[in-house]
Amino acid sequence: MKEAYDPPIRIAAVGDVHMDQDVLGRFRPALEQLSEQADLLLLAGDLTRHGTEAEARCVAQEFGHLDVPVIAVLGNHDYHCDQVETVVDVLTDEGGITVLEGGSTVVETPACRVGIAGAKGFGGGFAGRCASEFGEPEMKAFVRTTSAVSDRLGQALRDLDCDVRIALTHYAPVPDTLAGEPPEIYPFLGSYLLGQAIDSAPTALAVHGHAHAGTERGATPGGVRVRNVAHPVIKQAYSVFRLG
Repeated sequence: MKEAYDPPIRIAAVGDVHMDQDVLGRFRPALEQLSEQADLLLLAGDLTRHGTEAEARCVAQEFGHLDVPVIAVLGNHDYHCDQVETVVDVLTDEGGITVLEGGSTVVETPACRVGIAGAKGFGGGFAGRCASEFGEPEMKAFVRTTSAVSDRLGQALRDLDCDVRIALTHYAPVPDTLAGEPPEIYPFLGSYLLGQAIDSAPTALAVHGHAHAGTERGATPGGVRVRNVAHPVIKQAYSVFRLG
């Protein structure tokens, strides 16, 4: 039986905001009153356009120091300029944002203790139409990357000491939320291994981004509800999900 929480747990989430100086200020007005709508905010990757220090400062200014905890994972755009450590440092030190990569954090809400496990994720495709760890070293390395990331995500979810678990990724854990994207690029948008990791623990919700032309709603094979919160999909500053 699922727990009922009163008040319900309120999770705000958005991804793929692609911040730089040109869009600074787009989200902040809606975020100023966020504590009236949600208990925490999840950022599902692609926070910057190219992963530069200057763009990270825009993210820290836009999404930092809100009245609710902000938890993020990075996306592929945030890796582009090979400044990942700098980007994370800016988000953490200047924005007070918790950045996860194979780790977890617990937030105390009025309802209960909410645990978030997060990882960027990676590609590979989905059951029946996926890459396999076979052949050239490059192909095996590609699949091993997804496998390692998914293993860390699953372990982080299972190790959480909390009342409710949430999985946060950039890449998609299911094909449902990719509907609308060209099927040819599904292997570069997510992996079924992420879905298996989410199903390995009693997870209440999984959120991701990355698929700009995708669909908002889906579910893992184990029944965990999955939500694509890419900004081009939700078309608002954030979506709010209520648990319990």
